[in-house]
Amino acid sequence: MDATFTAEQEEIRRTLRELLLKRCGPEEVRTAVRSEAGYDSALWETLAQQLGLPGLAFPEAYGGVGCSVTELALASEELGRSLAPSPLLATAVLGAPLLLALGSEDQRAALLPRIASGELTAALAVPGASLTTALGLTGDNRGDWAGGGRAGGVQARRTDGGWRLYGQADQVLDGHSAGLLLVAAHTGGFARSRTLLFLVRDSLGRDGSGGSAGVTRVRLTSLDETRSQARIQLRDVEAELLGEEDESSDVAGALASVGDSAAAVLAAEAVGAADRVLERTVEYVKQREQFGRAIGSFQAVKHRLADLYVQVQAARSAAYYAAWATAAGEERVGGLALAQALEALRVTSSEAVQLHGGIGFTWEHEAHLYFKRAAGDELLFGPVHRLREHAADAARLFGGGEVAV
Repeated sequence: MDATFTAEQEEIRRTLRELLLKRCGPEEVRTAVRSEAGYDSALWETLAQQLGLPGLAFPEAYGGVGCSVTELALASEELGRSLAPSPLLATAVLGAPLLLALGSEDQRAALLPRIASGELTAALAVPGASLTTALGLTGDNRGDWAGGGRAGGVQARRTDGGWRLYGQADQVLDGHSAGLLLVAAHTGGFARSRTLLFLVRDSLGRDGSGGSAGVTRVRLTSLDETRSQARIQLRDVEAELLGEEDESSDVAGALASVGDSAAAVLAAEAVGAADRVLERTVEYVKQREQFGRAIGSFQAVKHRLADLYVQVQAARSAAYYAAWATAAGEERVGGLALAQALEALRVTSSEAVQLHGGIGFTWEHEAHLYFKRAAGDELLFGPVHRLREHAADAARLFGGGEVAV
């Protein structure tokens, strides 16, 4: 493994950091999350059209840049540093890879170039709060998480005119504004129970309202406002099967593969956030005085900051390895990296609030934004102990109470 970044990768990092320093400070973040879209549309247009972020990791044949998960992870690390709200995670990390893996040639040709240009955003709608299970990060995704034929979840019914969807999905990332929904639904009843993915195209009107008949969206109030979530209700909604009607289609396998790469990207994003909040804390303790001297000069504070630095650097190494390994075709490495990164962000942001004293959790200070990102991400993509437990089970690390050789 060559741990040195290429000149192109360093350029992606440098260009993105410079742009975000100019256009995505704490006040800009607060303004963006209050908007109808939940993010700065002008900044998203720049990220898409000038930097090519949405299409960074898919083929040039579909309008992409042709890079790998590694470059996407480096870009996400910079977005994490500024907590920039954007539809990149929902669109380019979750939606587009599933479309690329399972979609028919016609579906790819029609949708991926629009995603690459930033014209179209996408969201993965999973029933209930089962996103990490669906992605194979905290449980077996070959179970009945999509509904299992019982009440609840999302059900798909075949009719003469195609497919119709019924049900509800919660915690859909950027679901209130996405123009394309990829909906995981149960079909086949008990006899031939299957989970399939369906497309609901242009489910949001161009003017930001309306959309497909039968689709109701409610933007949720979440702990972390920089990570927009929505509840989507589907009532007899016309849908299109993602890909061909092939019994051998491995939807669970595709979801698990996307989950592994998404975990690597999320780990890098969390590392970026942890690194930035640690930088800000170090700056503060050098300035804040107590008993006639800067509090950063006290040995107890130095030790706490040193521990945080080690934890962030360890998480960064794990995130970079996961991105490289995923790009190289290795599996089941993203979950462990994500667990370490989420833990590093939680500890670092918590210490930042403590070391900033009374101002650390006020609306005027940015420290609380990082704390809420840490708490929100662990609720969405964790908890940490379940990520580690599932990774250990998948690797068969423990068998019969003994370590498997």
